[in-house]
Order: sequence, then C-alpha cells, then structure tokens
Amino acid sequence: MTETAHFGAKRVPLAAKQALVNDVFHSVARRYDLMNDLMSFGLHRAWKNALVTAVDPPRAAPFSVLDIAGGTGDVAFRLIKAGGAQTRVTVCDINPDMLEVGRERAAIYGGDTLVTFAEANAEALKFADRSFDAATIAFGIRNVPRIERALAEAFRVLKIGGKFVCLEFSSVDVPTLDRLYDLYSFNVIPALGGVVAGDAESYRYLVESIRRFPKPQAFAAMLRAAGFARVSFQTMSGGIVTLHSGWRL
Repeated sequence: MTETAHFGAKRVPLAAKQALVNDVFHSVARRYDLMNDLMSFGLHRAWKNALVTAVDPPRAAPFSVLDIAGGTGDVAFRLIKAGGAQTRVTVCDINPDMLEVGRERAAIYGGDTLVTFAEANAEALKFADRSFDAATIAFGIRNVPRIERALAEAFRVLKIGGKFVCLEFSSVDVPTLDRLYDLYSFNVIPALGGVVAGDAESYRYLVESIRRFPKPQAFAAMLRAAGFARVSFQTMSGGIVTLHSGWRL
C-alpha cells in the first residue's frame, strides 16, 4: 500500500508531498515576508521575538544556531541582533527560492558574515552530530512530510544541553474567536494571496495545513518521543500560535 500524507485538505502519496510543498514556496518566496505582515497584522513579529527570547543567545560567548526552514532569514537576523558578537546562525531550507531571498537580504543588511545559508532537507540535515547550541523552526514544521524524522534530526545536531524551539500555528481556543478566525483564514487569506502574491491556491494550502497540524499536547508528545526533555509549550494570541521547546540533555 502506498504511504500517503495530507497536502492541505487532500491526501497525496507521501513521496509527492515535498515536491508539492516546494512548488508552493517557489510561488510565494518573493512575497512571503510581506504576506506574513499582512495576514497576521504584524503579529508574526512579536511571535518571532518570543521565539528569540526563548532561545536567549548569550551576549558574551560563542553560540551557534541552526534555523530550519528559515530561508528568508527573518528569524536568523533577529537572533543575530539579540545575541552577542560571537552568535552565528546557519539557515537551512529545502527551497532555493526562499534561500535566495535570504541571501539578498543578508547582503543588504550586512549580515552575510554572521548568517550562513544552506540548502538542506529537514528530514536529512547535512550537519554533524552535536553541532549546534540551539535549533529553531518557525512556521515550517507543518510542511515537513515526516515530522518525526525532522524532530529526530534536530535532536541529533544539537549539542548536549542544546535547546530546540519551534513556533507554529495552532488551534484557537477562545469561543467566537475560533469561528471568526476560520472565516478569516479560509476566505480573506487566499484572496489576499491572490492579490499580493498572485497565488490564492498556495495560501489556501497554507491555511489548510494549519488545521492538519497536531494539537499542542500531541506535538509535545512527539518531541518527547524524539528524545527531548523538559518539553513545554506556550500558546499565544488566543491559541493562534504555540511556542514549543525541548532540550537535549
């Protein structure tokens, strides 16, 4: 029997999902950060700042971070700004279009000596065991076909004592807000994607993928199964997003 996975509301062969996801991000790469601002009314900035606070890069010691599926560099640049002079971030992404946007931004903002960009699959990271002090992923884990493999890889590349921090959309847990959020997500966001990015269907997929992502307790269990200790999560903005973390001890 052919193994399948969800691609939005549809089920597709597992082997085909990554290519379909790649097509989505190829289409939206140039408007990705702008669309994040518009879709979240700028809240994604506060959410990402909360992720950086959770990582807490030191001001006076060497510190290396792997930012997974972080192609445009948005999280990486925030980490560099928060950390000390010895903070370094490696951004990996499977999509070369997203990475190209990140490299261009790094050249403009002067972060090209502090941020390294690498094309890599989250399910098979091309980095040595115990290489990084922290690993992050923001709004990317739900697009990975085999989430458990990506978590195992994140665990593998962390040093002992390293921290994994994941920011992902979640399930709204406030009555009435949940219905309004669904109406907004399935009607306004695809229309906005059509106008701004010229691709309503890709944003319809991104909305549908949120609904398929495990609930916070279930994802926390996946982190524990991958080997992480002291696993915790914090919901924000009425449950629109959840910040997950775990340690390699």
